[in-house]
This record gives sequence, structure tokens and C-alpha cells, in this order.
Amino acid sequence: MVKNIAVIGDCESVKGFNALGIEAIVCNDPDKATFVLKSAVENDRFAIIYMTEEMFTAAEKERIKIAEQAIPAVIPIPGARGNDQSGLKRLSSFVEQAVGSDILFKQ
Repeated sequence: MVKNIAVIGDCESVKGFNALGIEAIVCNDPDKATFVLKSAVENDRFAIIYMTEEMFTAAEKERIKIAEQAIPAVIPIPGARGNDQSGLKRLSSFVEQAVGSDILFKQ
């Protein structure tokens, strides 16, 4: 079965992704981000789900459950409403875990 790519975020942030062949799932309310993410995962169509950082942060508990599975990968991206650096923090923790030291963002 072929798996697709989706992006979850506010309308302004995700509207251009359809042109790239990525399914845009609009969620303008961070309080609904968990429900939207859960729905996207349940249909088992996506290998990768990008989320704007705002939605990524709001759906933290659900993301932790999903992280126990190999697929889908849930990846934060900056949104039109701003960047809270959660994507960089996550990348930094992965590098530190793999290498033993944060060699990318060490100040």
C-alpha cells in the first residue's frame, strides 16, 4: 500500500502544500490538533505527517503515543503564525542523543 504525506496546520500555513502533492489538513484551533492528528493516523494512509509548530506542540500527548510506532513520522515545520523553535529543539535533542553532545546548536 502506498503511503502519502500530509501537513496539518492553520489555513494560511498549509494552503500551498496541495500543489506539491501533499495533503493539506486544515486545523485552525490548537485545541483540536490532537483530534485531527489522531484522525490522520487512524486512516493509515500517511507515512509522514508534517505539523506546524503550533499544532505540533498542542498535540504533544498524542505525538508521544505515535512516536512508539515506526510509521507515521510526525515532523514539526514553522507555520505562518510564527516559529516557536520546537523543531530546532527536537533536532538538537536527536543530535545529542546520537552523538552524545549537541554539536549543531551548542552556544
